[in-house]
This record gives sequence, C-alpha cells and structure tokens, in this order.
Amino acid sequence: MLDFGFDKLALIGAVALVVIGPEKLPRVARTVGALLGKAQRYVADVKAEVNRSIELEELQKMKSQFETAARDVEQSVRQEVDTASQALNQTWSDVTSDSAYEGGGYTPPPPSYRHPKKNWRLKRGATPLWFKQKAGVRRHTQSGAARVARFRPPQR
Repeated sequence: MLDFGFDKLALIGAVALVVIGPEKLPRVARTVGALLGKAQRYVADVKAEVNRSIELEELQKMKSQFETAARDVEQSVRQEVDTASQALNQTWSDVTSDSAYEGGGYTPPPPSYRHPKKNWRLKRGATPLWFKQKAGVRRHTQSGAARVARFRPPQR
C-alpha cells in the first residue's frame, strides 16, 4: 500500500503551504480530513458487508449440514418404526389366525364402547352441597336486579 513516513508528510505539507497559501490551508486541511473520514467509513462499511456475506455463507453451510443430519435421523427413525410395525403386524396376524382358536372355534368379541358417566358441562366442586348449605355459601349466581328484589324490604 502507500507508505508515508514523517519526511514525506512534511514535504507534502510544505508544498501545500507554498501552493495553496497560509490563508486557505486550514480550510483545505478540514476538507481533506472530512474526505479521508468519509473514505475510512466507506472502507469500514465495505469490510463489514464482506464479513456479513462470509458469515451468511457459513450459516447457509451449517444449515445445509443440519438439514442433512435431520433427514438422516428421520430416515433411520422411519426405518425403525417400519420394522417394528411389520413385526407387530406379523405377531398380531399369528395371534389372531385360526390356528390359535382351533379348539372351540372361539373368537373374542370386539370391545364395546362405554360412555363415561360424566356431565362435562357441570362444574363439580370438592366441597359437598350439604356443607355449603349448612355454612350458608351461595351456590348460584344472581343478577343485580334479582338480588335487589330478594332483599327489598316489604311494602306496607
């Protein structure tokens, strides 16, 4: 790159002082400094962009490696599940074949559906109703108008 030593910088400064003059030299130096600052920022931005693109390429490589590893794991799991299901089907067919029930011709009945005797709409509490009645706990909600009508003093 450019190799500027102290002697070269002093020579450039002396030539600039003679050519430009002492009145305009500070303004020119500020302008040159501003331009050098802009150039340095531009170079830093370019370096950052290059680093980002390199990191993006590395991330894409890592992503592809991860995807291939995931595909390999998925294939191995699928293969194991297939072999297990085949073994289960073979065992099931052996158990349910006619040779298992040759003695009396017995075939087991299919399981029947039993409804769980629960009312899922009804909220059940842990406290029994008799205890709530004894303790005076309200079991039903009332609107404001119903509460006023209930506790209104009798008219004479």
